[in-house]
Amino acid sequence: MTAVKLIFLMTAVVILGSAVAVVSARKIIHAALWLVLTLLGVAVMFALLESSFFAVVQVLVYIGAISILIIFAVMLSRSSFVDEGSQTHRRWWIAAIGLLVIFVAWVAVLSLWPQWSVTSTPLPATATDLATLGKQLVDPNAYLLPFELSSILLVTALVGAIFTAMERKGDQP
Repeated sequence: MTAVKLIFLMTAVVILGSAVAVVSARKIIHAALWLVLTLLGVAVMFALLESSFFAVVQVLVYIGAISILIIFAVMLSRSSFVDEGSQTHRRWWIAAIGLLVIFVAWVAVLSLWPQWSVTSTPLPATATDLATLGKQLVDPNAYLLPFELSSILLVTALVGAIFTAMERKGDQP
């Protein structure tokens, strides 16, 4: 087993473990922090795929901006940070067995696929042209509209969280 495969497997275990921790954390702020670890693992996966641009974008945008925005919104909009009651259903083990069966079947089917053990080939030098991507992000005919709509959505979510957390004068006893 090569070092890259070993790093991939360790990163996959960290991503899966932290993703499970996101949905099973009792405190929502802890879930947000587990999400940061999950997103960091995805950035490592991008680095393993030799896609440095997407790894940097993952760290800067998702970990640096989105995660901080989520934590900020949670802190503004929640008065209690601990969830009440049980986080799991009493028959959770049925879903776990079903998931394990599906996973084993998926691995069995993929192991029959001839490209399962093929190593990746290096990308050509023209495949990492970041100037073209940068021009497409600001081109009105390409990705400018989705890029700007996502920023408006994030600002709207932040304003909504502030409005929800704000005390109103009429609500005081």
